[in-house]
Order: sequence, then C-alpha cells, then structure tokens
Amino acid sequence: MQTLQRTFSIIKPDAVSKGATGDILHMMQEKGFRIIGMRMLEITKQQAEGFYAVHCERPFFESLTNFMSSGPIVVLALEKENAIADLRKLMGATNPANAEAGTIRKKWADSIERNSVHGSDADDTARFELSYFFAGYELCK
Repeated sequence: MQTLQRTFSIIKPDAVSKGATGDILHMMQEKGFRIIGMRMLEITKQQAEGFYAVHCERPFFESLTNFMSSGPIVVLALEKENAIADLRKLMGATNPANAEAGTIRKKWADSIERNSVHGSDADDTARFELSYFFAGYELCK
C-alpha cells in the first residue's frame, strides 16, 4: 500500500486574473489530487519575500516577489500518492515554451515568470510551504 503524500501549490496572479482557476483545479482533480485546503488571498510584498526567501540572492527575486504580491492568488494543500512529482509533471516546465502539451503551464502560462502555478519541489519544501499558509487544523482529513 502506498502512502499519501502532501504537497503545496499556488495558482499565481496571472492565472487568477485570466479566470483559469477553475480549469487548473479541474486539471488537478482529474489527475487524482485531493484538495485538503484551499484559500484565495492577496499577499503583501513582505509575505512574498518570506515565502520565497530561499531565492533572496537570485536576480529574479525582486520581480518575483513584486509579481506574487500584485493580485489575488489561490493557495492549495493537495494530497495523493506521489503528489510532489505528479504535480510537477502536471505543471510542466518552468518555461511554458518548453512545457509538454496537456500541462498547466503549456495551457495557461505566458512566460517563465508569469507561469501560472507554483508547486513544492521536495518533502521539506512542501512542509515549509504548507505551514506558511495553513495551520494543521485547517486541513481536511
């Protein structure tokens, strides 16, 4: 028996403003993800900087945190077997020009930065990211 794994995702401001949220959620659910937490909110520049602190020395940090605090986002706690790898596959390549057909980024992303979705890349990252936006009691069993 496989164990369920949790991961974290964000539907970014570009996708929310395009009205892509429902379709992206549908794509996730079609691939077997169970939504155990979801919230639409706007984050401040400071909150974006805290979330993306791991990238603070990278040249794209300023534009990333400006973008992520530019409008509403949808944060998601997801669960399924092999959730982290499966979500990353469903999201597609960071650059939508390189993303495979049928992926979220191929369908909805505009550029490397305005790439519609974020997803955790490892167990430790998922734990941090989930706890950044959700208290444990807020997640469905």
